[in-house]
Amino acid sequence: MSDNLYCVYILTNTYNTVLYTGVTNDLRRRVLEHKEGKGSTFTNKYKVHKLVYYECGSDINAAILREKQIKGGSRQSKIDLVNSMNPPWKDLLNDLFE
Repeated sequence: MSDNLYCVYILTNTYNTVLYTGVTNDLRRRVLEHKEGKGSTFTNKYKVHKLVYYECGSDINAAILREKQIKGGSRQSKIDLVNSMNPPWKDLLNDLFE
């Protein structure tokens, strides 16, 4: 992915019970950091490492605004967002970078 691409993403744990929303300019690197336990304290504590949703664009301010919008939404709105892109809730990292 290009340095000029900013991605908002949602991660979950193995059982899809915990949701985490973040923003980055390098989706692959950031998700791998989470998988290695080098992400946030929250994701490390709750074993949140599975990429289930992402959206990318070229405007960092829009990405930050979108992250806040998703974080401010209900749990159900996050579930609906994931279901709209990834109904089986599979880890998208490998498919994204093969």
